Amino acid sequence: MKIKYFEDTDTLFIKLKNENSVETKELNENIYLELCSSGKVVGITVEHAKERSDGLDFSFEKIAA
Repeated sequence: MKIKYFEDTDTLFIKLKNENSVETKELNENIYLELCSSGKVVGITVEHAKERSDGLDFSFEKIAA
């Protein structure tokens, strides 16, 4: 997984899988899903990310099964 934040456009992109996107579906005017050829979500784009959140503090926690 890769997470990129583009400060100049206030856009957050989360790449879930290392597959190419062939289609984009709009969930609402600020959130888009990137789909691979089999229809699975491979990425998420959030426009106006900082504006829509309490800031962009990021934490990651992996929990063992």
